[in-house]
Amino acid sequence: MQQEPAPPTRHLRIHQERGHTVLEFRGEIDIAAATEILPYLDRATAHSDGRVVIDLSPVEFLDCSGLRLLYRARSRVLDRDGRLLLVCTHPLTLRIMRVTGLTRLLPPLPSLDAALGQPEATSGSL
Repeated sequence: MQQEPAPPTRHLRIHQERGHTVLEFRGEIDIAAATEILPYLDRATAHSDGRVVIDLSPVEFLDCSGLRLLYRARSRVLDRDGRLLLVCTHPLTLRIMRVTGLTRLLPPLPSLDAALGQPEATSGSL
């Protein structure tokens, strides 16, 4: 039986799946949560050619601090010729992302399986 690593914070769980680093945000992502998540996000997006998935499925609330984390992750991954995918289905989070234009830069996928099954050509870049 494989034991799952303890989450780095109560708002973030990181695991490897199908060659991707999956950052699973959890709960309410506000300025306090973003401060906790930031060092782990930077570490996960520091590698060149990295394949990263941010899974917002367990997120109940996301404010502008959470949006900044997503923009930062996207920028860092693309600067290193990597690939970033986003999983999000929460209606209010999707609405905020549409209003801010983030869905054009980082199109949300409906599930982790959908993200992990994406062909390499899909990168979330323009």
